[in-house]
Amino acid sequence: MAPRPEVRDTSSPTLDDADTAPKDSVVLPAYSTEDKYEDDPWNLPELQDNGLKWSELDTKGKVMRVLTAIVKFILLVGFLYMFVCSLDVLSSAFQLVGGKAAGDIFQDNAVLSNPVAGLVIGVLVTVLVQSSSTSSSIVVSMVSSGLLEVQSAVPVIMGANIGTSVTNTIVAMMQAGDRNEFRRAFAGATVHDFFNWLSVVILLPLEAATGVLYKLTKIVIDSFNIQGGNNAPDLLNVITDPLTDAIIELDKNVIRDIATGDPAARNKSLIKIWCKTEKITTLVNITVPSAANCTTGSLCWVEGNKTLTQINVTETINLERCNHIFVYANLPDLAVGIILLALSLLILCTCLILIVKLLNSMLKGQVAVVIKKVLNTDFPFPFGWVTGYIAIMVGAGMTFIVQSSSVFTSAITPLVGIGVISLERAYPLTLGSNIGTTTTAILAAMAAPGETLANSLQIALCHFFFNIAGILLWYPIPFTRIPIRLARALGNHTAKYRWFAALYLLLCFFLMPLTILGLSLAGWQTLVGVAVPIVVLAIFIIVVNLMQARCPQYLPSGLRDWDFLPRPLHSMAPWDHVVTSGMAFCGAHCCCCCKCCQSSEDEEKGLQERKKSLEIYDNPVLTRDDEPQETSKETMKATQL
Repeated sequence: MAPRPEVRDTSSPTLDDADTAPKDSVVLPAYSTEDKYEDDPWNLPELQDNGLKWSELDTKGKVMRVLTAIVKFILLVGFLYMFVCSLDVLSSAFQLVGGKAAGDIFQDNAVLSNPVAGLVIGVLVTVLVQSSSTSSSIVVSMVSSGLLEVQSAVPVIMGANIGTSVTNTIVAMMQAGDRNEFRRAFAGATVHDFFNWLSVVILLPLEAATGVLYKLTKIVIDSFNIQGGNNAPDLLNVITDPLTDAIIELDKNVIRDIATGDPAARNKSLIKIWCKTEKITTLVNITVPSAANCTTGSLCWVEGNKTLTQINVTETINLERCNHIFVYANLPDLAVGIILLALSLLILCTCLILIVKLLNSMLKGQVAVVIKKVLNTDFPFPFGWVTGYIAIMVGAGMTFIVQSSSVFTSAITPLVGIGVISLERAYPLTLGSNIGTTTTAILAAMAAPGETLANSLQIALCHFFFNIAGILLWYPIPFTRIPIRLARALGNHTAKYRWFAALYLLLCFFLMPLTILGLSLAGWQTLVGVAVPIVVLAIFIIVVNLMQARCPQYLPSGLRDWDFLPRPLHSMAPWDHVVTSGMAFCGAHCCCCCKCCQSSEDEEKGLQERKKSLEIYDNPVLTRDDEPQETSKETMKATQL
């Protein structure tokens, strides 16, 4: 009998060490070649149809298959509709919970004059309100009212660009149940994060030093006689507003009024009670201390020992109440926000799970082949480079239609997870989404009043040119597509340690911006004194890691690995043990148990059982799978010497 061929499984951490050992020191178990994408988890999985072919069906079977496909399509559209509506309600919930805090953050104009502080404030406010359009409109209102200069608003817009990517990162975490789906989905979501952060790292210092975006947009505004236009067309909102408005309606002007310093707005509720109002202006007689206090041009007279004058008083008359479910609820904004947050997250998770199940059911056989070819295949040589730019235009157009980059990127994230769209194709779609959301903002700015048109349009153009500059930096040359490589590395890391995804979300969008904001408030000396050593250390670690992987011979012997450091400083395994132990304790003593952790344990047990069942092909005397990894390393080094 011919010997069974040996197949290398690169997903196991001990195989790399075993591969370098002599053949007689370790014998690897033979694995089945059926699991194709275990060798490379980034390969798109094959969705095969195990059912009968169309030609093999009778008339009844064909009718049932057609009806089933129609029902699945209707359900898919319905779940997508609920998914988009839940994102809108999620944004409203975040505004109720943190909207007034966001207005308070924007109110400190002295802090916003610091570019770094303005950047992190843009991130924090956008995360709090879950809407870059809301935070951008606040900035536009502040600039229009003279509370903030356009040049100081540019870093805030950059921060809003970063903060808007938190939504699809949250959506990616809903696919943590399957390791490989989570790997791809989290990478597809965080490629947006890395693009925004890398663009800011380059363009924020350049803008602070030269004001290039401000000057460029100023030239554009001064060169063209731009007239006010119409509002951006409501395309998707026309469909979703009937449902979302029946759940909650918000008065977003309250956040803007708090940011612009209106003291009366602090006591107002964001929940809109009256949807139809009318303002009536009347002349009212008031008493003033003397004739010198009378308004110029208005009637002023004396009656006895009183001086009277007339002023215009605007009174708002409430005509019709809103129809949402919280209109009669006597609850504070925070309570309503928490209720809606829990409700929207529940609907979001449910819809996402059902959408993934339906897509896995529908995308089979020839349908999957056609869709994958359309989405992931490049044009033939020499026009292959055009494909990515067409994807950018498609992303921009789709985002313009749905009028939200968060909705579009959140919709393609599960498609990346199940393997319909590759990470390389999702990247240009995301870049196009960034452009699409700025075009909507430009149209909205052109509808501003004449006295605020120039400033509003200049801020929107700053946002547009920032994204264009980022695309020029990180897309045209394949070598510069660093966000893809970083997202893939993070996807591998979070697939192995799935709890790290929550830590990344907390660190990237909350702890790090808050820390930078605190250091900025302490003064630029403190910020530089703390940030510079951290940045230098990070650059040193990155360079050493690259040299360890590519040219370790040029490093001192002590830096060729990180074994000289305590293990928790160079490995996530000890932290993973602590986290999994805590989750196991919680699962044993709490009512609810984490489904994703349970599925992780079941997956690991299944893998161990599969390995044990395949060991029958090996010589048990030569198998050393039970030895620790560290012992294997020492044995192999000694054998090589």
